[in-house]
Amino acid sequence: MKKDLGSILALYPTPLVVVGAMVNGKPNWVLVGHVGIMGHDHIMVSLAKPHYTNRGIRETGVLSVNVVDEILLQKADYVGCNSGSKTDKSEVFDYSPGQNGAPVIEEAKLSMECTVEDIYETKEFDNFILKIDHTYAEESILNASEKIDYGSFKPILFEMPGYTYLKTGDTAAKCMTLGKENN
Repeated sequence: MKKDLGSILALYPTPLVVVGAMVNGKPNWVLVGHVGIMGHDHIMVSLAKPHYTNRGIRETGVLSVNVVDEILLQKADYVGCNSGSKTDKSEVFDYSPGQNGAPVIEEAKLSMECTVEDIYETKEFDNFILKIDHTYAEESILNASEKIDYGSFKPILFEMPGYTYLKTGDTAAKCMTLGKENN
């Protein structure tokens, strides 16, 4: 029998990302575990309202979403533990300005540069609805068809309520194959 846990979010784990935005002329980085797919060319990033980074996103209308792997994890956790309003995090990562001006982490193997299309506010969160303008991937994580090979890349996932980082990499099955085996 299933137990009713109340109205808790149970869609974890989610990809762990570092969002980059220019704030007062400097890059600022924030660790984000609330991201979502809204279509093939749109995503949502949800940030608690007090985040310093929100100001820069609202002012510039652009940001980068840098997917965290094990190599980035220690620095990513650091930017999640420290507020940009109290700590200058501009030099934590080497970065380049993307084509739209958002700071993109050089050592991130996978980054998306996005434009804000809308902001949906809830009581405690700014939910940025984003159009993906550019996706940058290191060649080392691409397969022969130039698609991202997540078995090689192995992004880190964020799990809540345990505040745990999980490793990825194993394949359970190829999509749209298991159902065909029963026919």
